[in-house]
Amino acid sequence: MQQVIDPEKENAALRARVAELEARIAQLERLADSDTLTPLPNRRLFFRAIERAVAQRARHGTPAALLFVDLNRLKEINDAHGHGVGDEALIHTAWVLRENVRGSDVVARIGGDEFGVLLEYADAEAAREKAAALVAAVKVSPLHGRLPIEVAIGVTALQAHDTPEVALARADAEMYKAKRRGDA
Repeated sequence: MQQVIDPEKENAALRARVAELEARIAQLERLADSDTLTPLPNRRLFFRAIERAVAQRARHGTPAALLFVDLNRLKEINDAHGHGVGDEALIHTAWVLRENVRGSDVVARIGGDEFGVLLEYADAEAAREKAAALVAAVKVSPLHGRLPIEVAIGVTALQAHDTPEVALARADAEMYKAKRRGDA
């Protein structure tokens, strides 16, 4: 006896399976572009955003700036209070950074205790002002109302010939200069 296949049921089942697979692919893409601890984009997605901003700079002269943010004393926080509190410090810093920039700006965790902020349509002066405001916002927002958190921020304007690596290295060097000056 031969089994009768209902084409409508078969098509509906295939459509449901395709939708399920598409949703899973979208979830995997989000995971591949997200930091596992904070709700921020990761280095991979941040580099793509920098590439787009550099292309806009080259094509249209659109200004953009990059901030390299280093969370100061994370090792001390981990040693004194435990890694759970260190993780909370990273999450808290991510939240403060995200809350204090425009929705169109990109804030990402780029590794360990380091964050990146891409300020589109911002020249170097506006970026320096934003960096100072972010340093202050983090400083006045202690973890659990008592544990002081501080950041040092390096600033660079994106150039039409930049790669993400070159721009980030330049901002990183500026961050170390800020640390030496005590700009935290």
